[in-house]
Amino acid sequence: MANVIWTWIAAGLTLAIFSFLYKDNPFYKLAEHIYVGSSAAFWFIYLWYFDVKPKLVDAWVQNTGFEKYILIVPAILAVLMLTRFIPTISWLSRWAIAFTVGMGAGLGITGALQGFLVPQLQATLLPIWVHVSDKFTVNLGYSLNNFILVIGTIATIFYFYFSKEHRGGLGYASKVGITFIMIAFGASFGYTVMARISLLIGRLFFLLHDWLHLV
Repeated sequence: MANVIWTWIAAGLTLAIFSFLYKDNPFYKLAEHIYVGSSAAFWFIYLWYFDVKPKLVDAWVQNTGFEKYILIVPAILAVLMLTRFIPTISWLSRWAIAFTVGMGAGLGITGALQGFLVPQLQATLLPIWVHVSDKFTVNLGYSLNNFILVIGTIATIFYFYFSKEHRGGLGYASKVGITFIMIAFGASFGYTVMARISLLIGRLFFLLHDWLHLV
């Protein structure tokens, strides 16, 4: 019985979200607020039990000496972050925000270099001529693929070179680069649409199978 009730509630909220396709209405706003509120509550509980509690509260109880008292620093920063809601002392939150943004920028740059830039550079260092096992016959398919990747990468870099006006050879290279950029954007957009369509199919299947039992 409980499963039936929750199925009807989920179906009603799904239809309320779909009603926005017609026009904005109170049912959509209600479902939107429920979704945002439940998401905020979920992440609050998740972060407390899997981040704050084990790394701050439990660590304070279990550790001793320097490892224990160093936890005062993040605790103070957390309290300073909450002063954002008190107008008279809200300026104190800037210290915590500055520390968080600086730490995030440092970790982000390091992660981008190690996880994205360096692997992309390594993936671009490809042989233009790819030989098969006998070392005399050229694999035309792999060679053409590597050639396109190398040319596309170099042309794209030329497009973002703004120290010189894009004329002559540099202009032709930048036009080739923008072509590759548009292809990449199109592929990324197509992937995004496919992901959203898969979510839509999942909700339609829920309505037709779990709720209406038509399929």
